[in-house]
Amino acid sequence: MADLARLPAPPHLTIADLLREHPWPAEYAGGARLEQMWAFDLALPPAALWPLVSDVSRLNRALGNPEIEFEEKAGVRWGRSRYGGITHVWHEVPWDWVAGRWFSFLRVYTRGAMKTLWTIHRIEPVGTEGSRLYVYFGCVPRWRVLAPAMRLNFAAIGRAYKKVVPALAAAAQAAKALALHIPAPVLTAQADQRLRAISAQLRAKGLAAAAVDRVVELVRRGDELDLSRIQVRERARAWGLDEDALLRVFLHATRAGLLELTWDVVCPHCRGVRDSETRLGDVAAEGECTVCDVQFGTADAVEVSFRVHPSIRTVEQRLFCSAEPSTKPHIRVQRALAPGADVAVEIDLAPGRYRLRNRGQDTPAGFLDVTEGGEASGEAPVAWRASSPPGEQATASHAALALFNDSSEARTFILEQATPSDLALRPGRLLSHQEFRDLFSEEFLGADVRLAVGEQTILFTDIVGSTAMYAERGDPDAFVAVRHHFTEVFGTIAKHRGAVVKTIGDAAMGAFMDPVDAVRAAVAIQRSFADPAGLRLRVSLNTGACIAVRLNANLDYFGHAVNLAAKLQNVVESGQVVVSETTYAAPGVAAHLAATATLVEEVSVPVKGLRAPVVARRWTVS
Repeated sequence: MADLARLPAPPHLTIADLLREHPWPAEYAGGARLEQMWAFDLALPPAALWPLVSDVSRLNRALGNPEIEFEEKAGVRWGRSRYGGITHVWHEVPWDWVAGRWFSFLRVYTRGAMKTLWTIHRIEPVGTEGSRLYVYFGCVPRWRVLAPAMRLNFAAIGRAYKKVVPALAAAAQAAKALALHIPAPVLTAQADQRLRAISAQLRAKGLAAAAVDRVVELVRRGDELDLSRIQVRERARAWGLDEDALLRVFLHATRAGLLELTWDVVCPHCRGVRDSETRLGDVAAEGECTVCDVQFGTADAVEVSFRVHPSIRTVEQRLFCSAEPSTKPHIRVQRALAPGADVAVEIDLAPGRYRLRNRGQDTPAGFLDVTEGGEASGEAPVAWRASSPPGEQATASHAALALFNDSSEARTFILEQATPSDLALRPGRLLSHQEFRDLFSEEFLGADVRLAVGEQTILFTDIVGSTAMYAERGDPDAFVAVRHHFTEVFGTIAKHRGAVVKTIGDAAMGAFMDPVDAVRAAVAIQRSFADPAGLRLRVSLNTGACIAVRLNANLDYFGHAVNLAAKLQNVVESGQVVVSETTYAAPGVAAHLAATATLVEEVSVPVKGLRAPVVARRWTVS
C-alpha cells in the first residue's frame, strides 16, 4: 500500500467548492444554516473505500448514532429517531449518487431540532492507491436558540468520524472483511445447547463438514445486520465453498430448526424486499413498491433467502440509516433533476448491459452496452432527455452521460444493471433440487400464483412396451417392476443434481438447472436399463423457460418447454435419448457429447400446432 505522505496531494476542496458540485436543493437552500466539512486522507483506493462509506447504516452504528425506525406512507419514507434527547421525525427524499464517487441525501423534518439536513460524502482519488473522503453536514435549525447546541453536535460528529473512518480504512487495508462488524451477544445456555445439538445432527447426515462449521459459526457470532437475510450464493462465494454443498446444509439446517427459509417478493426496480413469507403458498400474485411507484406481478419477482431461527437468536432488522447506495448496488447512478436542469455525469462501469430509466411506473427505458475499455475520448456523451428514452447506445467503461430534464416536473434519472443479481437464489434453483422437494414436500403455490422458475431442462422417461409387459407379467409383478424402475430413475435424477417433478403412469418427469447434468442423467438412466430381458426406456429432453403452478396441492411445471420435451418421446425408441436443438446448443452439451464419442444423428420432429418441424438430436446409448 502506497505511503500517502509521498503521493501528490491535490488541493483540498472548500465547502463552496463542494456545494458548487452538490448544491442544496433550491426549495431548501434559503434560511440561515450551520455547516461543517471534514476531509480524511486514507491509504485505500476509492473502489475499496466506497462499499464501506456507502453502507451508512453500519457506519452510523460504528459512529454511535441511534437506531432509526422507518415507515413508508403514501410512497414516502418517514424516519424517526431520538438524538440528543430530542425526538426527530422527517421524510427522507430519495438519495442521489454516482457509485464509487459520491452520494448525498436530504431530510425534511416535521419534528425535532432541525428543519432540513443536507449531507454529502465524496471520494476523490489521491495518487494510484489512496483516497480523500469529504464529509459535509449542513442543516437549518428550527429555532435560532438551538444553534450553539447543534454546533456542539457537529463537533461530536466530527470527533466520531475522525476516530472511526481511519480505523475503518486501516482494517480494510489489512484485509479484515469484518471492518464494521459488531460482536454478537453471548447465546443463552438453552440456545447454545440447541445449536450444538443441531450441529451434531447436521454432521451425522454426512453433510460437508466445512459448510456446517461455517453456518454454525455465522449463527453463533454473525453480525445481526447480516442475519436477517442470508443469501446462500453470496455466502458460498465469500467462504469459498461449493454452492450446492452449502445449499444442502442450509436446507437441512432449516428442517432442523437452525434457520428459516423465506420467499422474498423483490421490487424489480429498487430490488428491495417488499414482502417476505415463510410459506411459498402465502406469496401473493401481485406486488407493490410505493417508494418506486410501481405495481408488478410476482412471477419473476421472488428470491429465496434464509434467516436465523428465533429459538437460537432473536435478530430483528435494525437500521441506522436508509443507506440507499449500499442497499441498491445494481443502481450505479441516481440523479434527481428539477425541471429544465441538466448535469454531466462521469462513472466507471463494468462491461455489460445497463438500463436507463426515469423513476416511476410507465416511463420508457433505454439501454447502454458497456464494452471493455478506458476513457471514451473523442466520443460524445450519452445524451438522455426525460422526454424520450436514449434508445440503444454503447460506450466505453469510463462512461460520460449528459442528463437533461426537459419536462415540467422533477425527474429522477437512474442507470442500473439490466441483468438480475447473480447472488440471488431463484425459486427455480430450489424447485429443481431433489433434496428440497424431499425435505419440504408440503410447500405449494397459492392457487392464483404462477411462479417463473427460469430456464429448466425437462427430462421425460417412459417404459417401452408397458402394455405388453402388464399383459405378460400380470398386474402384481408388473407393479413391482415399475416401482423398482421409479426408484432407480429417481435416484439417478437426484445424483445428477435434478429433481423429480411428477410421475404420469409409467413415465417420470425431472427438471435440471444445468443441461449437461440432464444429459448425463439421461445416459445414466439408459445404462441402468440396458438389459434386453428387463424393462427398456426411452428418454427425451428439452430446455426452456417454465412456470411453476399448484396442481392438486403439488408443485408442477408447465409451458412450451415441458410440452416439447414430452412430444419428443414420439421419435425415440428403447435405449435411446433425444434432445431438442435448444438443449444441444446449450453451453457444454455438444462438447460433452463429443468428448464421450457419442454418435448423434439429426432428426426432424413434426409437432402439432407448429408450422415447421422441430430439429432434434438423437443417439443410442451403448
